[in-house]
Amino acid sequence: MSDFALIGAAGFIAPRHFKAIKETGNNLVAALDKFDSVGIMDSYFPQASFFTEFERFDRHLEKLNRAGNSIDYLSICSPNYLHDSHIRFGLRHGATVICEKPLVLNPWNIDALEQLQAETGKKIYQILQLRLHPHLQALKEKVEAANPSETFDLDLTYITSRGNWYYSSWKGDIAKSGGVATNIGIHFFDMLIWIFGAVKETVVHVHTHDRAAGFIQLERARVRWFLSINEETLPAEVREKKQRTYRSIKLKGEEIEFSEGFADLHTKSYQQILDGDGFTVEEALPSINLAHRIRQQTPVGLLGDYHPFAGLGLSNHPFFLSITE
Repeated sequence: MSDFALIGAAGFIAPRHFKAIKETGNNLVAALDKFDSVGIMDSYFPQASFFTEFERFDRHLEKLNRAGNSIDYLSICSPNYLHDSHIRFGLRHGATVICEKPLVLNPWNIDALEQLQAETGKKIYQILQLRLHPHLQALKEKVEAANPSETFDLDLTYITSRGNWYYSSWKGDIAKSGGVATNIGIHFFDMLIWIFGAVKETVVHVHTHDRAAGFIQLERARVRWFLSINEETLPAEVREKKQRTYRSIKLKGEEIEFSEGFADLHTKSYQQILDGDGFTVEEALPSINLAHRIRQQTPVGLLGDYHPFAGLGLSNHPFFLSITE
């Protein structure tokens, strides 16, 4: 049994980490969050120490270390812009680090993390759970079995509705979250690169506070992508069912079903890491580079080969008005 600490215990994704730690037979000894709405911990680790102040959390881990009970792993579920700092904290405490996406917002921060890995002898692992989804693994096998000269045409759509609270949180601040393309898209960018190869070209058609759309040329695929947190961009049939999330991958017009099968992916990720086979900093870097590149690009509007959803609801949108002035 390994001892874990966790930063970001009140966050949306934290329960999946609690569950993964529990289901892999390990123990959470301490958790940190500046918000104290963490009653979910009672369902997993009621005996874990909890802190709302970083300094006291740091002191507690130091006391455990001096008593010969230092943590083995630090799980990071904090806001995106804090990942870099919290990874460094974990390595300095002698822990293996497990970090939610994105590892960092800016690719130039990776070099220092790799250096700190070498200095401490501890590893950083990234949660890239889509690589463990059975249907996406099957898609990768299909692509690898195809003629190496074949290039695939793909439409990727991911819409996950968010309310007005989103814009008052760190997620609505592009400097802290990386914007829509990074915050909800980086797992998909990683998946695309993992399956279809390195990025050769990228065009951004739309990038606003609530959606992003573009085109990516990969080694073996031409990808039109659309990401949104605006429920008005959901297909009518999805809204009629009162559903607020829509995922779709169409390969040559044929739907790749992957709407189910997400429940246990964090547990699978943890087991892989505990077995010494997690996803490394090097593996995380290509999608970080792509997300950063998209964030820096100037949107061209509805020109060229754009996603069918890219123009939805844009007629009175500030973005549309700005590019048609």
